[in-house]
This record gives sequence, structure tokens and C-alpha cells, in this order.
Amino acid sequence: MALKPGRLIVSDEIGFFMTDVAERGGIALFSTVGSGEALDQGAALVGYPISSLNATAAGLLLNDVVSIDLTRQHLNQYKDEVQIGSKVQLMTRGWVTTNLVSGTITAGGTAYAGPYGYITATNVGSASPTVGKFLSKADEDGYARVSINL
Repeated sequence: MALKPGRLIVSDEIGFFMTDVAERGGIALFSTVGSGEALDQGAALVGYPISSLNATAAGLLLNDVVSIDLTRQHLNQYKDEVQIGSKVQLMTRGWVTTNLVSGTITAGGTAYAGPYGYITATNVGSASPTVGKFLSKADEDGYARVSINL
């Protein structure tokens, strides 16, 4: 579980597809973008890349992206699961409590997009995208409250 239930979503985005399996609670970065509104263009992709350097953050992923055989089982709506290649919900403004964090986290510290969707307290040069700030330090289970403002 990467997100705890307590959260405030001020604004979100549902115009992008994700073609990788991913756990909710991390920062999705733009892979390719469509033209115009791009509401149903398959080129509008986000993901959790290996490197976040010189990338642009799209938002915090609010769905679990899974790859399952839909002829044998159903998506779990209670976990907000979506099938790989489907549109995902991205939070662009608000706060969440997530365990996809790394680094030495301090309340009030700047939050950056890191590799594999992690939110990190470490800025790698000036190439890491700023995504918000930490509202707490990590607890004993590794969860921290993060404010996202993109």
C-alpha cells in the first residue's frame, strides 16, 4: 500500500495513459505528450522512469496500474486499479501520505521527483523536478505527508 486514506485532492488530471505496471503514490513523469487536448491520443504517456533528471513531473499517481488477465478476474475497484495501457488519475495539487519517499525527510523541506516514481528530499544538481514540500518526517513505517503543487 503506497497511499494512506487521509488526503486532500485540490486538482487532478485524467488525460494521460500509463503503459507500465506501477503502484499508486509516486510521481509520474511525462514520457511523450500528444498534441492539442490529447484526450484520447495514445501518445500522451506518463511513467515511472529510471531517471528523473531533466524530466517534467505530470502528477502523483492515484491508481494502481496492473497487468492481469481480465477474462479470469476483475479489477479491484476498491484499490482504484486500472489495467496497463489505460488512463490514470494524477493529482496535480493537494496533499497525501505515501511511503514512496526516500532520503532524509524533514518537515518543510522541498520534495523532488526521484527515480522509479519516488519522492525524494535530494536534489541531484538542478535537474530534479520540484514537486512540492514535505509536511512531516517519515514515520516508523516509512510514510510521510507530502504537499504536491504542480
